[in-house]
Amino acid sequence: MGLQQFERRLERLVEGAFAKAFRGQLQPIELGRRLTREMDLRRAVGIHGFIVPNQFNAFLAPEDFERFEEFGDSLERELITAVREHAGREGYQFVGPVKLNLHLDPQLSVSTFAIESELVEGDDRPSDWLVFADGRRVGIGSQVVTIGRLPECAVVLDDPNVSRRHAQVRREGDAIFVVDLGSTNGTRVNGVLVREHRLVPGDVVSVGTTALRFEPS
Repeated sequence: MGLQQFERRLERLVEGAFAKAFRGQLQPIELGRRLTREMDLRRAVGIHGFIVPNQFNAFLAPEDFERFEEFGDSLERELITAVREHAGREGYQFVGPVKLNLHLDPQLSVSTFAIESELVEGDDRPSDWLVFADGRRVGIGSQVVTIGRLPECAVVLDDPNVSRRHAQVRREGDAIFVVDLGSTNGTRVNGVLVREHRLVPGDVVSVGTTALRFEPS
């Protein structure tokens, strides 16, 4: 489902003025598939499950690089979204921010490419977690964790009961708060509707049909 959603987003991305750019040429979805495959192949056992590469370099032939560059940051964001969604589905963890860089390699022939990946530890390592019922974890660092249906959310939920930007979990000093963002169906903590609530260990945040348990390190 996640890869299909990714493919649909890329199809919309290349409509209109750029519709001919990828016809019969290297497709963005091929990069997306290779990136997720790279994560599967290079996963390693960590403290809370598998950790996977978080920084990727894609090397493209000159002709392909020129076409991909036309889409700028939009294409890179979509590919990074595919990486994050795959990690969420598989329960993978990152040790730092996810980054993707496209490079021109004159030695490559058209429609061929290479991917290099590595684990690069970030300065903002999470010390608190939101834990799904199946054991998947989302780290809470200094950045706000947004929950919703939009692909740019940190926690993307494919649930019609969830608003596009439903709620946020954020750090304020030593405290962690969940804040409802004016969602249609509301945000609950331990079954009670809240607008803003300071989380304590064991609290269960419910968004649509998804429950996330707050767990400090």
